[in-house]
Formats: sequence, C-alpha cells, structure tokens
Amino acid sequence: MIAVEGYEGERVGVLGLGRSGLSAARALKAGGAVPVLWDDNPDARARAGAEGFEIRDLGREGALADVTILVVSPGIPHLYPAPNAVVAAAWAAGVPVDNDIGLFFRALGQGAWDALDTPPRVVAVTGSNGKSTTSALIHHVLTSAGRPSQLAGNIGRGVLDIEPPGEAGVVVLELSSYQTDLARALTPDVAVFTNLSADHLDRHGGLGGYFAAKRRLFAEGGPDRAVIGVDEAEGRYLANQLSTAPADDRVIRVSSGTKLTGPGWQVFARKGFLTEWRKGRQVGAIDLRAVRGLPGAHNHQNACAAYAAARALGLGPRQIEAAFHSFEGLPHRSQIVAEAGGVTYVNDSKATNVDSALKALLAFDRVRWICGGLMKDGGLSGLAPGLAHVAKAYVIGREAAGFALELPGIEAEICTTMAQAVARAAEEARPGETVLLAPAAASFDQYDNFERRGEDFTARVRAALG
Repeated sequence: MIAVEGYEGERVGVLGLGRSGLSAARALKAGGAVPVLWDDNPDARARAGAEGFEIRDLGREGALADVTILVVSPGIPHLYPAPNAVVAAAWAAGVPVDNDIGLFFRALGQGAWDALDTPPRVVAVTGSNGKSTTSALIHHVLTSAGRPSQLAGNIGRGVLDIEPPGEAGVVVLELSSYQTDLARALTPDVAVFTNLSADHLDRHGGLGGYFAAKRRLFAEGGPDRAVIGVDEAEGRYLANQLSTAPADDRVIRVSSGTKLTGPGWQVFARKGFLTEWRKGRQVGAIDLRAVRGLPGAHNHQNACAAYAAARALGLGPRQIEAAFHSFEGLPHRSQIVAEAGGVTYVNDSKATNVDSALKALLAFDRVRWICGGLMKDGGLSGLAPGLAHVAKAYVIGREAAGFALELPGIEAEICTTMAQAVARAAEEARPGETVLLAPAAASFDQYDNFERRGEDFTARVRAALG
C-alpha cells in the first residue's frame, strides 16, 4: 500500500466504496488522515464499517463542514450528465474534489523516492481502445527484461494498493477518461495516447469533452516523453501541441497502417511489420505477423505504442521483440479460447463499441460473428468496412432483432442468448474460419459486465466442443 500523507489528523471524505474508494480510504488512514466514508449501497457501507471506518451520509446538510477534501470514485458523475449531489455540495462548501489517481501522484511526489539512485518512473496509458492491452504489454515487456514493474489503475490493482516502488521501479497505469478528468495531479514520466473514438459521451458532455479529459494527462503534468497515436485527427492535434519543432523527440508518434516520416521519432506498423525511425533513419524493426498474442491491425497499434514506451524507458529493440513473443494477450481482448477442426474461437468481449468491434472484424479473414447487446449512441454504420469479413452474424441480446436490422447486406440470425449463438456458430463454422465474439455493444442488458459475457462465451465454446 502507498500511504497518502499530508492530511494527518484531518477528516477526508470518500464517496463511493468500490475497489478504488476503499483502497483510497485505507491509504489515507495509513498516512494519518481520518477518512469518513459514504456509499448509497448499504452493503458497501457495511463492509467499510466492518473495517472500522467512520460512515457518514456525506449528502446531508452540514456533513462536509469538517472535511478537508473529498475523494470521489471514478464511477460517480462529477459534471455531466449532472453532478452528483455530494460533489455539488463540496463545490458549494469550497471543499476540493479529487480521486485516487490524484492522491497517488501527490503521494509519489512527497515520498522518499527522490533519495534513490534511480527514482521510480510512471507510465500512464489512456485512449479509447487498446489501453488495457497496451498497458499490460508494457508491463510484460518490462518484467521480461528484468525491470521491476507494477500494473495498476483501471486494470489490475487499485493504484494505491500497489507496493511503494523501489530502485528503478516502474508503475504502469491504465487510466480511463473518468480517472484523468478529475485527478488534481497528473505527472507521469511517460504518457501514452492510443486513439480516440466516440465513447462515454454522456459522461463528458460530447466528444470534445471526452477528448479534453484524455488530453489532461498530457497538459497537466508535462511528461518527459509522450507517445501519441496519430491515426485520428485528435492524436495529430495533440502531438502537434506537444512538439516544439519537427525534430522534437520528446514526442513519439505511432501509427498502424501509415508510414510516418520526418526528422522526429516515429514507430509505425504496415503489412505486419513494426518499424522505428529516429532522426531520419531506421533503428529497429519487428515482424509482428508471428506474434500470436497480438493479432490484427488494432493490436499492431497497441504493439507500436508499447514498443515506443519501452524504448523511452531505455529498453533495446531485441529485448522488446523477445517479450512480444511471450505475451499471451488479455482475457476478453482478442483472446484465443479454443481451436478445433480448423476453426479458431476468439473472445473479444471488450469490443463494446463500434470502433473496437470493427478492428476485431478486420483482424480475421472469414468470421462467424457473435454480436449484439445494449447498443450505444451513433448506430452501427461504422462497422461497414468490416462486414465483408463476416460469413454470418449471430445476434444476441434483448434488442437482437433491432440490432440485426442495423447490419444490412449480411446474413444475420436472431439468437438472443449466448448459448444459442455459440451452438449455431460452432455448427456452421468451416475450417479456416473464426468464431468471434465482438459485440459492438455494452453487456448490461444480459450481463453484469463484459467480463461475465466473455466468460459465458468461453464456457459455451468449451461445452460445444466437448
């Protein structure tokens, strides 16, 4: 645990008692603060109370009168579509609002780490798609190279639950827009922006607000190195804003599909080959086609971003390449769960929006596609470039019929349940085809989260294959 100092003897409000809220409360208590906790869920309050924490309804009048700062969990809206009532009360009372990410960076700056010969470094990864895989891949590369590394944030452990990093240690953080939007301190050594596509628009008041939340990671703390995906206009804008000259190698531009040129530092993938250019010459290359854990152009973009971050931390191209080959991928993200009769079964349940599902479709030549769920705003028209890869769609979810109507030009069978979809896809699949779960929709109409959906798919596949 990382103790959060600076609030000794002061009451600190903690709103939301999920993983991040409870870990923040423990870290504050370890640093000498007196946390006062609230969650609308009585079970969550009971669990926190069992640990000896003070429980207080922070929404009642006067509850924040003796509170120095309010720490808010990422799932709680603080601005759009409407501020949570407790957050609004904190504003009115002049109580600063922060989150566990802000506390982490504050704690890291106040610790004794500056006395180390090689102080710890932080790599923070954000973006719409691929940030989990990119973060895990950076962590895997560092660990494989013998560098002490911890993975936390929106993946793995809560950021304040990790061990204090030691000599030459690296903390790799995956950060969602919910986390970057509110943190009062954001000071990574290396910051990574993978890409941007429409998501969480209600939470950020539109695409501009969503991008602004991501941009804070780069604008607030001024990282030593910024790795920027430039396949969208927002990434190109961000890279331009951070660069002071064409040869400024504090910015590493990355792309999947576009050859990048110029005197600066670039990493790009084309036709399955990753290439690193610096100061106008090639300095590294990797054949990604044989890297089993990173299939498809979208994973090649993740590989470019992870490669660039590792290079910024001083690792060599051959070290990185060796680690790539031992990376097995993450559950629910282009995860191969079975192979039988020449058919490959892939769980990409994390493909909850159109952009990520499109990238999954484009990664395979002939797909038996299991899709559907709770559709997000904007419809499914963005999937059009990938539909030529679809042999047939098997649509699940309560809105399966309406979802299928959004898929013109391909055969679609209304299955509703995962059990029926997997059974039908497995029955009809032919050698060389891929049965792919890439829903292009949220899971909440049938599952608690995308993980449960992916686990159901995996279990149904194994049952179907006997």
